[in-house]
Amino acid sequence: MMLMRCKVPTFLAVLALAGVAILPAMVVSAQAQFERKAITKVAPVYPELAKRMHVQGSVKLELVVKPDGSVKSTRVIGGNPVLIQAATDAVTRWKFQTSPSETTEIVQLTFQP
Repeated sequence: MMLMRCKVPTFLAVLALAGVAILPAMVVSAQAQFERKAITKVAPVYPELAKRMHVQGSVKLELVVKPDGSVKSTRVIGGNPVLIQAATDAVTRWKFQTSPSETTEIVQLTFQP
């Protein structure tokens, strides 16, 4: 069996003649590409434990938003563990503008007594 070796420029020329386009890969962040406006925001309920402990601060979440504007999933980026569940419960009921495709949004909710 005979192995054929061809140089990269020759290989690319053959592909070009065959009509195969070679384009560099492009990675675009969904958030950088398109930022959707929240139409309906539900305020988080301040947890009773957080009130008693005088806990305040921010919770940062990454949301995957479906084309219809509803929140598909959430991922915690940071925040006080006492406040995370209240923040997650609130944003899952948010509604965003419609879009042709799913997007990823970053939101930050601040809790103060």
